Amino acid sequence: MGTAYIVEAVRTAGGRRGGRLAGVHPVDLAAKSLDAIIERSGIDPKAIDDVVMGCVSQGGEQAMQVGRNAVLATKHLGESTPAVTIDRQCGSSQQAIQFAAQAVMSGTQDAVIAAGVESMSRVPMGSTAMFHMKEGLGNYKSPGLEEKYPGIQWSQFMGAEMIVKKHGFTKDDLDRFALGSHLKAIEATKAGAFDKEIVPIEIETPDGTEMHTVDEGIRFDATLESISGVKLLSPEGTITAATSSQICDGSSAVLVVNEETLKTHGLTPLARIHNMTVTAGDPVIMLEEPLFATDRALQRAGMKIGDIDLYEVNEAFAPVPLAWLKHTGADPDRLNVHGGAIALGHPLGASGTKLMATLVHALHRHGKKYGLQTMCEGGGVANVTIIEAL
Repeated sequence: MGTAYIVEAVRTAGGRRGGRLAGVHPVDLAAKSLDAIIERSGIDPKAIDDVVMGCVSQGGEQAMQVGRNAVLATKHLGESTPAVTIDRQCGSSQQAIQFAAQAVMSGTQDAVIAAGVESMSRVPMGSTAMFHMKEGLGNYKSPGLEEKYPGIQWSQFMGAEMIVKKHGFTKDDLDRFALGSHLKAIEATKAGAFDKEIVPIEIETPDGTEMHTVDEGIRFDATLESISGVKLLSPEGTITAATSSQICDGSSAVLVVNEETLKTHGLTPLARIHNMTVTAGDPVIMLEEPLFATDRALQRAGMKIGDIDLYEVNEAFAPVPLAWLKHTGADPDRLNVHGGAIALGHPLGASGTKLMATLVHALHRHGKKYGLQTMCEGGGVANVTIIEAL
């Protein structure tokens, strides 16, 4: 079995719902990250065997195979470059990385771009399912599912509240974690830690044209008081909008190649993929699976959590990374060192490759070796990817 290398990893700066990226069509938003991968890596565009694009809400402007449409909208990739769009919910583009790695490791392909896009401003979360239900065209929950899970509607919010209760967290625990996400993102932004991963996007503003280069969701004035004062999403719960990931527009991409392509095209790898794992568990609590997927990944890699230098655990809701830390015994100082989705945003299908871009560049910036990425996914699924910086 061959080795999969990451040559380049990029992302756009996040845009808030209705914010600075809301005027950009998702196809064009995705195309910007694809073009940046070609330009920054220096690879011949004709060498790209495939593009695997993650996208969750595949309707409206993200319908009709958004991955292929993004390829056709690029400056560098031609009509001969194939693409596929996949949905593993929030882990869609992390799965895209793993599909790309499996392809180049097997030798069936040599160079694959894993990517993701989500314009949550233009294609709202859940809009495709809600449209069909409203029009009387059916419910995602079939009679067979209802028989197995009677009366249960899948809800990530409910799953997050279940984690809070199961692991004994308080609202103050969640608020303090959320504040930490913003403080780390503020520090990283001011220090230029994101400069190598961010793709500038030209946008129109009331004052004219400018480049979007800073994550719009970061609260530069965040305090514990301001976060703790946000209204509860449920009167009986603990979670607020401030302790949840931000609705976000964005795209991201990672170039994955085998060793032959490195040599043929004179490419310099940033990292090699050390382990790829995906597991599934309880679809009701649903968001807890990264805990057990991490156990499995470390076992398969022959590693312990202390061997990992940096972790990227998606902050879908604050209790998810908190439960992950509690379960694994991981060092909190190694977690999401540049902030997470609570501050930076969670553009669903784009988050997998977005987190990988941040992880790869953070390892190099801090002179570290091993990184682990995981995220919870709808339906009780979780991906884990372990990389080694080169």
